[in-house]
Amino acid sequence: MLVKSYGAAVQGINATTITIEVNVSTGIRFMLVGLPDNAVKESQQRITSALQYTGYKFPHKQIVINMAPADIRKEGSAYDLPLAIAIMAGSEQIPADALEKYVLMGELSLDGGLQPIKGVLPIAIKAREEGFKGFILPKQNAREAAVVNNLEVYGVENITEVIGFFNGSVELEPTVVNTREEFLNHLNYSEIDFADVKGQENVKRALEVAAAGGHNIIMVGPPGAGKSMLAKRIPTILPPLTLHEALETTKIHSVAGNIDSNTSLISQRPFRSPHHTISDVALVGGGTFPQPGEISLAHNGVLFLDELPEFKRTVLEVMRQPLEDRKICISRAKFAIEYPASFMLVASMNPCPCGYYNHPDRDCVCAPGVVQKYLSRISGPLLDRIDIHIEIIPVPFEKLSELRESESSEKVRERVMTARQIQELRFRDLDGVYCNAQMSSKQMREFAVIDKAGSELLKNAMLRLNLSARAYDRIIKVARTIADLDDSEHVLSHHIAEAINYRNLDREGWAG
Repeated sequence: MLVKSYGAAVQGINATTITIEVNVSTGIRFMLVGLPDNAVKESQQRITSALQYTGYKFPHKQIVINMAPADIRKEGSAYDLPLAIAIMAGSEQIPADALEKYVLMGELSLDGGLQPIKGVLPIAIKAREEGFKGFILPKQNAREAAVVNNLEVYGVENITEVIGFFNGSVELEPTVVNTREEFLNHLNYSEIDFADVKGQENVKRALEVAAAGGHNIIMVGPPGAGKSMLAKRIPTILPPLTLHEALETTKIHSVAGNIDSNTSLISQRPFRSPHHTISDVALVGGGTFPQPGEISLAHNGVLFLDELPEFKRTVLEVMRQPLEDRKICISRAKFAIEYPASFMLVASMNPCPCGYYNHPDRDCVCAPGVVQKYLSRISGPLLDRIDIHIEIIPVPFEKLSELRESESSEKVRERVMTARQIQELRFRDLDGVYCNAQMSSKQMREFAVIDKAGSELLKNAMLRLNLSARAYDRIIKVARTIADLDDSEHVLSHHIAEAINYRNLDREGWAG
């Protein structure tokens, strides 16, 4: 008897429906075709054990299974459930009538239990697009899939429940999640706040400008000055995720297997802080079975690289293209996968190996030329893509012991959101441009026109401070954001002056 069940293969952050055709006939052979990997081929042993343990029998006949389309590689153990149910239907142990209405995915344990799987959200979205009535999957993944409306999602604990459901002896309860309500309930929750930071008003202002325009930023300062603490609080001043951004972010984390059983939708902007020993593949994504890297997991959020010069040069250089294109393409001989990578880069570094160059109280013990050599570990092209460079000075005791509370993240976020709304209106007719940091040179000439006084000031700064030519565009983009924070239609000279102060590492002689 020939029957069909349905599963899905995840490629990048999108899913493709897989039709599992099972033909059970006279004979004793078991054949599995359709480009399965070893994990799929090993499913026979798991299915046999699971069925025997739960009181059913694996048919001792010729079983031919085709996983179509056959040119897409099928990876992982998540196909155990659709294969097992199709074999049961093909051997006439359960009715096959309802199989065409459901997508089935899940890894079987030897006792028939179901283990959680990756990539549930893209599969659920695809199932709804293809017109399936429901999605049957492990109970641990049910809340994640239930984010998708107009699709019945059944979370099950073992294969017995699934067999009973198709036999009509078991009634499964669909998992229901009110997506908008749950999203809004967790939208503004955060355990950390800018109010915790004492002093550092100039740095907080620079971070506000960076958040308002989507600018990349690097903080330079001695150990213990507060670089990491400030960086961790940046997501609290960024605009809240929209529902579309939340779904896109959740899809990426779903594919990576980072969604726990209690989470249905990611509602906080991601903050990723990889260790400096990370490999280039782990950062941008890839591997034998391609997975999203840290830059994609930071999509719609913040990628924080602490102690930037300590990262391997090759690791830093692979970020150049994603910083410009806001996506990463992983190419293999037979396929190419594209992951989104629209993130805000926040980096920090000590000014020198000992950490005390330009320190107000402690002397630097580095040899002559070492400071420049340390800074040169970061290439010019990468530094070119960082809009704001800000120096951090340690907070004196008087500031640390102050009882007066600093400005909260909520107040800063309100100003940032107002500036972002101005930019949204400005770029409403442009595809792929949402904030000032994404402006091209042509758009900059249209939307960031400098007055005569500002142009003269910028010219003098370029000459007197020996600013590099690459700093020119960055200064204008940052000045446009500062003007938006001031609710100013035009970029004025004092906006240019503040933006010039955010280019410390471009100044000739800064590192001695």
